[in-house]
Amino acid sequence: SPQGRSKKKSRKHQRFMERRALLEQKGLLSPRGRLGSQTPEAGLEALTKADGTTAPRCDKVPKPKRIVSAPLSPSASPDSIARHHSVLLSQGNGSSKRVRTSSLVLRPGKYVAIDCEMVGTGPQGRLSELARCSVVNYEGDVIYDKYVQPELPIVDYRTRWSGITKWHMKNAIPFKAAQAEILKILKDKIVVGHAIHNDFQALKYFHPKDRTRDTSQIPVLKKRAGLPVRANVSLKNLARHLLHKKIQVGCKGHSSVEDAQTAMELYRLVEVQWEKELAHSLPPRPPSPVTDPTADSSQYLDDQYWPTDLMASGL
Repeated sequence: SPQGRSKKKSRKHQRFMERRALLEQKGLLSPRGRLGSQTPEAGLEALTKADGTTAPRCDKVPKPKRIVSAPLSPSASPDSIARHHSVLLSQGNGSSKRVRTSSLVLRPGKYVAIDCEMVGTGPQGRLSELARCSVVNYEGDVIYDKYVQPELPIVDYRTRWSGITKWHMKNAIPFKAAQAEILKILKDKIVVGHAIHNDFQALKYFHPKDRTRDTSQIPVLKKRAGLPVRANVSLKNLARHLLHKKIQVGCKGHSSVEDAQTAMELYRLVEVQWEKELAHSLPPRPPSPVTDPTADSSQYLDDQYWPTDLMASGL
């Protein structure tokens, strides 16, 4: 009967209140959260915090906030951590509080280094077209390395410098397919490279200047190497002077993977100082809209529009 159900519910509630009083007596439950006549299913009116203050009851249990930490390498130094701050400053974030909270967003995963190898096409093989592209991450690990079939027939493989042979083209992917894959990787990244305009030219692509780091244009690198600031210094010479390693010495041509890794090493060598200088020279830049780089026609440029002084081989 309804009366019986009411009595049963009342006895159940009474046992609940007795147990609650016992927990309060033992100090396991704060008396500030007393329910009164509420049922256990209704929830607490207030949640007691560690400092004795109370927070209002929520119908839904809030999910714990996920703390994202920057995946720095085990050998990361204070200078490497400071890199996040300097990059943020270069984008116009002048508030130190803003830098601290946003430094978890800009992490080494936002940095890549690229190097491309080109072959000769067109009349007398004077046009340079992409035949191989390698991209490495901040730690130097390879994240992309593929051979690419140029759009025009190859006239000169330039094997002495490019390392490309006819055999490599057997498994090469079409240029448009490679272009779409590579631009997807470069999207919203800070891209490092040596004489990187040649790589972008081969990709028929323009990357934002404030997100481009060209190791051939860093005065601080040349000064550290004891070389003239205005001199055109090769990646090979910078690696020999600053990294004490030899690259591009094999008889089979250059390795785009090795060159990309070397460019990233050089960048990391002076990244803090370079980013501080850029912070004062580059104007603030608004965030990029979320778009598909493969569908953004403004990122492409046909060969016919390239100035003649840029048509020379990047090798």
